[in-house]
Amino acid sequence: MLDPTIRNVRFKKVLIDGGIAINLLFAGALTKLGPTKDDLILIDSPLWGLYLAEHPNLLGQITLPVQFGTADQFRTEYVNFFMADFDTAYHAILSRPSLAKFMAVPHYVYLVLKIPMEQGALTLRANVSTAKEKDSPSLM
Repeated sequence: MLDPTIRNVRFKKVLIDGGIAINLLFAGALTKLGPTKDDLILIDSPLWGLYLAEHPNLLGQITLPVQFGTADQFRTEYVNFFMADFDTAYHAILSRPSLAKFMAVPHYVYLVLKIPMEQGALTLRANVSTAKEKDSPSLM
């Protein structure tokens, strides 16, 4: 779990999952980001592959800036998210398309994500204490 900034809001619980093919942003995160459902590009497709009692529909998709790093060393890319109409313990899931866009290399054993930059590699370490929290989703 990392804590990137998505559209000027720092999220604490963002899962990096190299095994799925879409970036997901959950309904609770949408309210903190400011855009409304009218800002989404509407799609009519159910979300398959998650174990839920029913297959929820996706609200739509939206492209937002995602930034990793600090004020001194950072990298920003625009990422296309699909909006899920439910909440989880995570605010968002960044997957293979975003890893490719950032040219990021995840090291799952060490819980490190490396992103190349002109000044060298940006090394991000997972926030293990946040990952262990069992509270409901929270920001900041």
